Amino acid sequence: MAFQKAVKVTALAGGGILATFYGLSQLSQHRRKQSRLAYVEALEQVTMPFCNELPSRQAQLSALQDTEEFDILVIGGGATGSGCALDAVTRNLKTALVERSDFSSGTSSRSTKLIHGGVRYLQKAIMKLDYEQYMMVKEALHERANLLEIAPHLSAPLPIMLPVYSWWQLPYYWVGIKMYDLVAGAECLKRSYVLSKKKALELFPMLKRDKLVGAIVYYDGQHNDARMNLAIALTAARYGAVTANYTEVVHLLKRADLQTGKERVCGARCRDIISGQKFDVRAKCVINATGPFTDSLRKMDNERNPSICQPSAGVHVVMPGYYSPDNMGLLDPATSDGRVIFFLPWEKMTIAGTTDSPTEITAQPIPTEEDINFILTEVRNYLSSDVEVRRGDVLAAWSGIRPLVTDPNSKDTQSICRNHIVDISESGLVTIAGGKWTTYRSMAQETLDAAIKAHQLPAGPCRTVGLTLEGGKDWTPTLYIRLVQDYGLEVEVAQHLAATYGGRAFEVAKMAQVTGQRWPIVGKRLVSEFPYIEGEVRYAMKEYACTAIDVLARRTRLGFLNVQAADEALPRIVYIMGKQLGWSEQKKQEELKAARMFLHQEMGYKARSEQLTNTTEISLNSSEVDRYKKRFHTFDKGNKGFITTVDVQQVLESISVQIDENTLHEILNEVDLNKNGQVELNEFLQLMSAVRKGRVSDSRLAILMKTVEETLEQRGPVSVDRSGGGL
Repeated sequence: MAFQKAVKVTALAGGGILATFYGLSQLSQHRRKQSRLAYVEALEQVTMPFCNELPSRQAQLSALQDTEEFDILVIGGGATGSGCALDAVTRNLKTALVERSDFSSGTSSRSTKLIHGGVRYLQKAIMKLDYEQYMMVKEALHERANLLEIAPHLSAPLPIMLPVYSWWQLPYYWVGIKMYDLVAGAECLKRSYVLSKKKALELFPMLKRDKLVGAIVYYDGQHNDARMNLAIALTAARYGAVTANYTEVVHLLKRADLQTGKERVCGARCRDIISGQKFDVRAKCVINATGPFTDSLRKMDNERNPSICQPSAGVHVVMPGYYSPDNMGLLDPATSDGRVIFFLPWEKMTIAGTTDSPTEITAQPIPTEEDINFILTEVRNYLSSDVEVRRGDVLAAWSGIRPLVTDPNSKDTQSICRNHIVDISESGLVTIAGGKWTTYRSMAQETLDAAIKAHQLPAGPCRTVGLTLEGGKDWTPTLYIRLVQDYGLEVEVAQHLAATYGGRAFEVAKMAQVTGQRWPIVGKRLVSEFPYIEGEVRYAMKEYACTAIDVLARRTRLGFLNVQAADEALPRIVYIMGKQLGWSEQKKQEELKAARMFLHQEMGYKARSEQLTNTTEISLNSSEVDRYKKRFHTFDKGNKGFITTVDVQQVLESISVQIDENTLHEILNEVDLNKNGQVELNEFLQLMSAVRKGRVSDSRLAILMKTVEETLEQRGPVSVDRSGGGL
């Protein structure tokens, strides 16, 4: 009864405000019609010279060197830079794009994976009567609809629940979310709705039920950010843009203007990082789209240029999929320090984040233990006490640097608007800075409009609205069924390929190797618990992957999902790439080392491994110590004080279980803290103490020894599962 009254009061209170915003949203339907007309125009007026096979990276480098002058040279291969290249080339401008690392290697691959207008920005717009913020949200919602349409395989609507724990909050949040719907207008994905407490718990059973009043569900978009960025860059390449990753700018080229005598930027001196070769790339206009590194290129143009970006670090963590429903996210609108935390299903895992704090600019941002624990604490506040949120369940963690536009009146980065600016220096360098992932396309359009006007370039109108991205053309929701039927792939693998490569999935399937099994017929997995297959490594090199990190982090997302699984897949990835690219043994070892450093530092493996060290305190009571000693001595028959792979193998043979020697070495090495080839009693007790505290939750040795002990007592079957728990 109380819930029904609250809903009625909510409707009455919000009606007047909603009516006001309704009038502001009527242009949406008209803009959608314009988008479709633009799409038709794009198809008619733009040719795609590389429909079938992309030029090789070497061919792209040769084109950079051999072309006398480009119309546009874009520096930066993130979402915005790739968007600028696609916009330029589809206006029939001769376009080049260089990126010093890999496409999407920076901020664009480390987002919250949402395509959204920004609920909290709309709140600020209303509370502060800020028309600029309102228009930013409106623009983002338009771009959200466009992105979901042009890359349907990489993106989809996602319902997000906003739990309500006070009756007065229900009308407040309901009005705000309904305004979000109305601002989207005809481009609203699905209408938001209110849930009772009972229904909210049915849809999100992990939710804390104490004092829960109800919930509001609204819709935003979700995507695979790195693959989306790559799709934009590859689409630009197919339309004829000369794109090259691992190509850094050494310095800008300048020449004197014949009319004014002033120096004008006319290109860049570049270096191929892989070969070390240097060469000049000349262009009528150079666009700086380097994200957090915007100011470094601006100062390369003129060292007196003031800094215009203020970097902010956002940390995310990935946890097992059982922490959230398969198709329902969660929004914490007011954390303990005023930030917003999202808790979302992604790639069958759960992603939580983000933090928002000032940081130094670096190419290798590292997630801190402090930020990881902050996120876990906030997650605990919203989940049921039945769900133990364990530090050991953090499978990966990363930090991304947001290139926020500096507001000189702001005291902290949280209040900085994620809007963008387009700046043209005296020498003609065009800089695009700030903004959001969702609005990359409109930012690129505004940048190209400004560049064309400033440099008087002969170009047509923007044609990227409705322009389908790589893989989107032939994708259908049932495409995966054809992959299963035509190639004999596992259903999970086929679904993954369809959702990652869209219509290009068949090209990947053709590269999949025969398994030698009855089923699946083709498609050897890199690791058993993820649907990534070896054929994707081979195809990745056609998508300009040059290093093992490119495959782990951006062609597949394994490094972002589970660092331990990524580490296990790494040797096979290096072997496949080495065979195809002709790597020497030394090069293979360098790739292994670099990729492991990446996982260790940037993907949170270091923070994860530090949960169990040789200084870990043993916090067990006497009965627990006795129980774990007994378990240990089941394997240490000679009371040596340590166990080796031989000891474990002998016990397993006694119960008719076989595990290959390499796997056993890996299992023991996870716990062998002093790396002497054996696990000592003290190390085992440290492990079990960490398990009891929740700091370690997926130790294969702990699970193995517990299972063997129970089997010896019951003489039943044994099962070893690295993803188990409950020790």
